[in-house]
Amino acid sequence: MRIEKVAPGPDRVGRYTVSFENGSVMRLYRQTIEDFGIYAGKELDEQTYAQLETAAGEMSAKMRAVRIISASSVSKGDLRQRLVQKGEDPEQARQAVQWLSDMDLLDDRKTAEQVVSSCIRKGYGLARAKQALYEKRIPKEYWSDALEDYPDQQDAIVSFLRSRLGSSWDEKTLRKATDALIRRGHNYGNIRRALETLSIDNEFLEEA
Repeated sequence: MRIEKVAPGPDRVGRYTVSFENGSVMRLYRQTIEDFGIYAGKELDEQTYAQLETAAGEMSAKMRAVRIISASSVSKGDLRQRLVQKGEDPEQARQAVQWLSDMDLLDDRKTAEQVVSSCIRKGYGLARAKQALYEKRIPKEYWSDALEDYPDQQDAIVSFLRSRLGSSWDEKTLRKATDALIRRGHNYGNIRRALETLSIDNEFLEEA
């Protein structure tokens, strides 16, 4: 298999485009190009071509994994799923996750703590924090420690209501505000307490 062309510059994620005589195209990172000694005009036998394809897939999964963890906190399970959803081979996605874990760049316990801290900063209730841990695919064995010192969010609820209601409000606006608090993970009891703090009638608030 003859290499027809190697693109002179990398794309936005650092890959070079390599074109072959059969019309196929691979996007390779510099390391893979250097490892295989890729250049225009080089002939690859079938075995080497297959090895290059595998190496390209492995490097693609690793580099995509690095970009994902650089942008947000993810668990091992979450990262693996996102890699597959982006088109990476499931086994190569698993290997990429393991690669990052071996370098101590992925730690589900730390990710759980980061997720919970983010929920606290946003004024979310405990229920929303648990939902966030579930959505991030954090193993439940790490939930208890991360949630152990979850603070009372009563002040956050009062502040939220004040910002939503302002100086003039009606029952419709109040219902929307309390519904939003429920979605943010706060329970009816705490919402009632906040309404009482603001001297607002809460008789309409019926627990589901």
